[in-house]
Amino acid sequence: MQQFFAEPSWIRENKIYMQGADVNHIKNVLRMKPGEDVRVSDGRGKTYLCCIHSYEEQTAVLDILKELASDTELPSRIVLFQGLPKGDKMEWIVQKAVELGAYRIVPFAAKRSVVRLDEKKAAKKQARWQLIARGAAEQSGRGIIPEVGAACSFAEALRMAGELDVVLIPYELEEGMKETARILEGIAPGQSVGIFIGPEGGFEEEEVEQAKRAGAHAVTLGKRILRTETAGLTALSILMYHLESRAAGASEC
Repeated sequence: MQQFFAEPSWIRENKIYMQGADVNHIKNVLRMKPGEDVRVSDGRGKTYLCCIHSYEEQTAVLDILKELASDTELPSRIVLFQGLPKGDKMEWIVQKAVELGAYRIVPFAAKRSVVRLDEKKAAKKQARWQLIARGAAEQSGRGIIPEVGAACSFAEALRMAGELDVVLIPYELEEGMKETARILEGIAPGQSVGIFIGPEGGFEEEEVEQAKRAGAHAVTLGKRILRTETAGLTALSILMYHLESRAAGASEC
């Protein structure tokens, strides 16, 4: 079933008054008729089963049939700190990170980052990435639209990560899968987690040491060196499985 996001102000008196580009998508692209059902989220965790009532100029009027149980969010908030990659890789990373449950994505410039964004370009890129995050959230049935933060420095990213419960920095020179497994298994549902991924070329050793001094755990993702667009998604996949398995196990007890 198609899912869309609505501003909370559009929801009133058991109806949702959809506006913006989604109206054209519902009416002219999907060609949905009055009487057909859609899912709509308010972006704050509430999702509704709705029926299209009518179209009024630039508005699609939906009747709320019932509120749906929202169970698509991970039991922990995971922030992906992504070193700026070349080309359009960031678009793909944002899309897949949202599908895998990331709560927020923060691009940052590392020492080996080739891409350097000026203020104008950075704002344009951020808007584009946020649009991709919205589309991925709709496609994957998320209850929220993850925020894509403004591009920042590595030092600024580390300061943001200081507010999280656990911070991981996968590093190709790190060894000890048992220690990595111990750290990951120690993460409990409800804890906030940050994952730092370097750009092409990885992190410089001093950056890893700086992250460690700030409280991050250096971990390994295996014996193979992963591309920047693969490493973060691998870490997210591992955490998604671990956290949802633990949460399911706890609910069965």
